[in-house]
Amino acid sequence: MITSTTGPQPADFADVRATNLAVVLRFVREHAPCSRADIAASTGLNKATVSSLVADLIDRRLVRETGLTENRVGRPATMLVLDGSPYAAIGVEINVDTVSAVAVDLAGERLLTWRRSFSAGDSVNQGVAAVGAVIRRVVGRMAKEERQVLGLAVAVPGLVDVQGTVRIAPNLGWRDADLGGDLAKALRDPGFPIQVDNDANFAALAEQRFGAHAGASDLVYLTGEIGVGAGVILDGRLRKGGRGFSGEIGHVQLDPEGPRCHCGRRGCLEAMAGIAAVLRKDVSPAETQVEIEEIVRLARTGDAGTLATLGSVGRDLGKGVSLLANLLNPEVVILGGYYVPLAPWLLPAVHDELAGRVVAEEAGGCQVVASTLGHDAAALGGAARVLDSVDSGRLPGGLSRIP
Repeated sequence: MITSTTGPQPADFADVRATNLAVVLRFVREHAPCSRADIAASTGLNKATVSSLVADLIDRRLVRETGLTENRVGRPATMLVLDGSPYAAIGVEINVDTVSAVAVDLAGERLLTWRRSFSAGDSVNQGVAAVGAVIRRVVGRMAKEERQVLGLAVAVPGLVDVQGTVRIAPNLGWRDADLGGDLAKALRDPGFPIQVDNDANFAALAEQRFGAHAGASDLVYLTGEIGVGAGVILDGRLRKGGRGFSGEIGHVQLDPEGPRCHCGRRGCLEAMAGIAAVLRKDVSPAETQVEIEEIVRLARTGDAGTLATLGSVGRDLGKGVSLLANLLNPEVVILGGYYVPLAPWLLPAVHDELAGRVVAEEAGGCQVVASTLGHDAAALGGAARVLDSVDSGRLPGGLSRIP
């Protein structure tokens, strides 16, 4: 039986086989090189079923044989590893002034990393046209390499509901945009699924799959771009909330008398510990990188005013992180975006606030670290989401099951 939101439903052969194919594929990804006997022993599937499933995965070019090993009791075994050479997963991040695109193979190896300038224009249609042009070039590059695109996932800095509609992306000027549907039209129904989600959610998936804390079951990613948002993974799964709007930590009020936030309220975490608070002035997105580099230079020279500002921002950021630690008890909170180059000066104050504000001893085991994935973490997380879909049963070339 398979349980769905409408109650238990009988599982047909296609459902069961697609599920078992996904189980075997995940095992090979996590334990390669491995043998058919290893798969059977660890998954509980019988040897005949495993042999049939492996043959299917080899036919799809998702798995390949890589020779024999004699380092075991009994006869030498034929070992299996991921193949996936004919496939690519694409992730795209739309930011205020740039579009980042990442393509990876089935094993997560990067095939392409692009970063292009971008203007949202005066309408969603203009923005979609610009993003669609970048995506077409990426898809074209994959086609030249004779790779089938498994899917596309697009990250947006804003509220995205569970249907993938961009309800509001204030920094882009978008509201109630069917971005997935619009992109499908712009790409002329490309033949692969398109998913849309918040940038922090996808960045959290990238950290869980590819980052320094890959495999963490309880992880929070904090964006450090123009806004501050949180991607939350609990018990190994991304948590989006009832309507998909979780993670808006940037608009938790820290001080009702604090500086005005872009949302119209005062003293939000974003206003007090976002990048604008570090720069202490409003600058264009194009100027932000240059300004951050100057802040880093001044901090390294020991400039008193700069160090005082970073200490204050770090303390306010620590207050926000402490809320997360008390509420969610994550293993790790990862600072991304522009927080990364500033981390050497922010983290000491963050750690001090955690020590004083988290109820559990030693901050409940919560670490706070800087991301190692760079500014394209959300795009990489989009590609990771496509790979997650494959791991969950949406396999190319035959039976599939949408997670």
